[in-house]
Amino acid sequence: MNTLSYKTVSANKATANKEWVVVDAEGQPLGRLASQVAKILRGKHKTNFTPHVDCGDNVIVLNAGKITLSGNKWEDKTYIWHTGYPGGQKSMTAAELQKKDSLKVLEKSVKGMLPKNRLGSALFKNLYLYEGTEHKHEAQQPKTININEFK
Repeated sequence: MNTLSYKTVSANKATANKEWVVVDAEGQPLGRLASQVAKILRGKHKTNFTPHVDCGDNVIVLNAGKITLSGNKWEDKTYIWHTGYPGGQKSMTAAELQKKDSLKVLEKSVKGMLPKNRLGSALFKNLYLYEGTEHKHEAQQPKTININEFK
């Protein structure tokens, strides 16, 4: 007699139900948008979430350059990296990074919220950022969601 009344379902690549989602980033705060997008990419909003499998959705972010930062963060928030050479530490403010490449601010924010391993790299490839309202993924029939009402 089987006394176990439930089974733990673990998703794998074949059973993962991946969808395409469109998010409009215009006027959204950077951190709140990035955390929601990272959650959708990871698949944490799904009932069959499995930590070691890519079971998240593909996310298309429109108007990615029109995000907002509160307070003085455009001037105070700095991105620091090292070139690998002696004295090679460089930095750039959020405003400078936005001016150089408007998609990089959101890209760096979302990437920092994903796992730091091969799974995180694979999940990051499911993110598509676009400057305007047009994208080239109409064939996938993505559904538009309001990120403020998404749970």
